[in-house]
Amino acid sequence: MKRPIKILIIEDDPTIVELIQLYMDKAGFSSISASDGEEGLELFYNESPDCILLDIMLPKMNGREVCKAIRIEDKHVPIIMITGKGETYDIINGLDIGADDYIVKPYDPNELTARVKTVLRRTVLSESEEDKLQFGNVMIDIKEYRVLINNQEVLMAPKEMELYYYFAMNPNQVLTREQLLNRVWGYEFDGDPRTVDVHIKRIRDKLAAHEADWSVATIRGVGYRFEENSYV
Repeated sequence: MKRPIKILIIEDDPTIVELIQLYMDKAGFSSISASDGEEGLELFYNESPDCILLDIMLPKMNGREVCKAIRIEDKHVPIIMITGKGETYDIINGLDIGADDYIVKPYDPNELTARVKTVLRRTVLSESEEDKLQFGNVMIDIKEYRVLINNQEVLMAPKEMELYYYFAMNPNQVLTREQLLNRVWGYEFDGDPRTVDVHIKRIRDKLAAHEADWSVATIRGVGYRFEENSYV
């Protein structure tokens, strides 16, 4: 990339913005910021950022509304939601509207930097990976971020897409939550593993609704496995 990676920070607390910008600068990224949702959306349209850090509680236009508007325009730009709540509902809601990841306040700025680097990695796929995978009536195109079942597109959030693709790259293998977090999210995770469970549940629901030949089975006490005709 000829220009520095650009991070858009949409956050109304100037102290938090200053801290985030300090750590983004240390990581070698450039950053721009907006203090309300409307300004943030305008900067998204005008500046074409490479990653967006989006607070949920914002003046004028909340983070959920901003995320929905961004996803209409761009399905691939990484979005990390920043929230003061860690309840399952807030996590699911953020993922449902297209966020790639979430982080709960208060957080370690080093962890936020690691999350940013992780979501940015998906824009540079390894040449050794296959762009398209076919399993029965399921076709996964990671380059285009599309899943087709019986030639009908199934809408998945970016992180759901990456998780499902990773399962498909390892068919019939049991994968633990830790493996999935380290490979798909790209960081060591010492907290609640619900982030994996939530994504897998959403993937399963979509596959079952379209009668996919392959889905994700639970291997109790161990993890998950991508296998044929399994909706356990």
